[in-house]
Amino acid sequence: MKKLFTGGLIVAAALIAAGTRLPAQTKATVTNVPTIRHEAVPNFFKNPPGIYTGENMGISTNSKGNIYIYHRANETRLFEYSPQGQFIREIGRGVYSHAFAHSVRVDAQDNIWTVDEGTDMLTKFSPEGKVLMTIGRREDPVEMLGNMPGQGRFHGRNAKYRFGRETDVAWDQQGNIFVSDGYFDGRVVKYDKNGRFVKAVGTRGNQNLQFNTPHSIATDFQGNVYVGDRGNARVQVLDNDLNWKKNYEGMGNPWAVCVSGGPGPKNPGKQYLYISNSWQDSAPAAGAEITGEVYKVDIDSGAIVGRFGRAGKAAGEFATIHQMDCRDPDVIFTAEINDWRSQKILLKPATTKTNSQGHR
Repeated sequence: MKKLFTGGLIVAAALIAAGTRLPAQTKATVTNVPTIRHEAVPNFFKNPPGIYTGENMGISTNSKGNIYIYHRANETRLFEYSPQGQFIREIGRGVYSHAFAHSVRVDAQDNIWTVDEGTDMLTKFSPEGKVLMTIGRREDPVEMLGNMPGQGRFHGRNAKYRFGRETDVAWDQQGNIFVSDGYFDGRVVKYDKNGRFVKAVGTRGNQNLQFNTPHSIATDFQGNVYVGDRGNARVQVLDNDLNWKKNYEGMGNPWAVCVSGGPGPKNPGKQYLYISNSWQDSAPAAGAEITGEVYKVDIDSGAIVGRFGRAGKAAGEFATIHQMDCRDPDVIFTAEINDWRSQKILLKPATTKTNSQGHR
């Protein structure tokens, strides 16, 4: 044990010397944030006998209210549920682009997109479950023998049609595709609606338009792009051409971000940004004391409307929120790693009118 601990210190020192930030979860610094009352719908998701979800990595809804959960069990699997939480079907089992789930999103046409960090691929499924498009490429099987999913190292190769453990996907009103990429790269990539490369921005670092694990991505109706820059403890806001606009800071390390209203095409009116300062997936006891809450931000004013939740494993507590869906701003779906679960959360009005700002 002593040798292992000493070796860990040596590795940590080497990483710091190399200028690499160690992964960490930090306590939020914003103050005077109102509490939003919330409650979890008990036992909402219902699976048939013998059907289970593993680590819930991604969750998303379509325009009809159906819910998709992308999870890691003995294998990576994608389940669909009714608006009432009843299991409907599985989509894409055994597809070559699925190996190590990271997130799932639904576009304006109700196509289902899976983001798989194990294969470095995005897969677009029709509402019926047919594969329509892929972006990225899985490593050749022989090369993968020495590089199991989740392993490897940062490369920053910035290739047009290759990813480095990409993490999430979003769209604007024209159907352009935005990808946060990821663990082995430090960038945001834009493609047109047909999957043709348009532009990429970002390198590894902590300046504006630099990223340290861009872990989640969302867009608003005006086409602005919100990037959960987890390692840098901020959300970077970019315009539609991927120019930097501002940062939201002080709300811990954003594991998951979402913007209410869905992907369009109808203007949803007032939109809100939700940011999860998640309890880490290793579930350290110390982390539970300073994490677990979700923040609601008014994207017009930049004011923090409120916060809800805390780290924990009871209903209404959060055990590593890896992705959120907030199509309805008062109904939040959470995909959580540690409890192998997803929850349906109902929000109530904030208890006070005080707010604070976390942008610059």
